[in-house]
Amino acid sequence: MTEPVCTHLNEAKDVSPSGNGCVECLAMGARWVHLRLCMTCGHVGCCDSSPNKHATAHYHTEDHPLVQSYEPGEDWWWCYKDEVAFEVAGAPKFSHT
Repeated sequence: MTEPVCTHLNEAKDVSPSGNGCVECLAMGARWVHLRLCMTCGHVGCCDSSPNKHATAHYHTEDHPLVQSYEPGEDWWWCYKDEVAFEVAGAPKFSHT
């Protein structure tokens, strides 16, 4: 059996996080559960367990398919287009403080 594969790694860039929290939630005074970092542009958005789901909204608006967890101790990535979670060996690790 073949494992699902992300076919969009070529869209990952050398990014800098847009902030230390969900950009939209901070602007509206909302709370989040976990954070995700867009690996195309560096946008920090909240996860789908958060009320506002800004990381997924960013994907739908910008068509940036790759996010990395922005949580301490987590290295996994998610590809929205291929609907697959994976890790990238040697990739920079990011997290909020």
